[in-house]
Amino acid sequence: MKIFVTGMPGIGKTTLVLKIAEELQKRGFKVGGMITQEVRKNGKRVGFKIKALDINEEGILAWVGEGFPRVGKYVVNVEDLNRIGVSAIGRAIQNADIIIIDEIGAMEFKSREFAKAVEEALKSEKPLLATLHRRWVDKFRDKGELYVLTVENREKIREEILHELLKVLES
Repeated sequence: MKIFVTGMPGIGKTTLVLKIAEELQKRGFKVGGMITQEVRKNGKRVGFKIKALDINEEGILAWVGEGFPRVGKYVVNVEDLNRIGVSAIGRAIQNADIIIIDEIGAMEFKSREFAKAVEEALKSEKPLLATLHRRWVDKFRDKGELYVLTVENREKIREEILHELLKVLES
């Protein structure tokens, strides 16, 4: 089972993934993979951090500044993406009950290793829960179930996804 969640920036994709991960962990399932979270300074987004869900290792995915590779105003830190994110996805494929990838988008695809890790996760027999940048939906639409998050539906969708994952994990 492959589940993809998309929606506008700030709609709650990462929060949804974290709540589902927490609920699955409470039930004894081993959750692996990575999440990205905004870094804000004085109320403005200045970058993103990356975190491995299994060992809580953190790094910087991107920041506003000068350098390469770039996505818009952000410089992507491919080194931390590979060291933390790609490694976490690899460990999840090997050892976890479920693989989580937050987020699949232009920043992450600046890394060839990340692209390979996503392919491996898609080939894996394990359930995958991934968030998609809205511009990447068409590339993944046919690879699994797609949910579009809105303020109105995010609680309902979180319950639906949790229910679907538990059906698979408990069977």
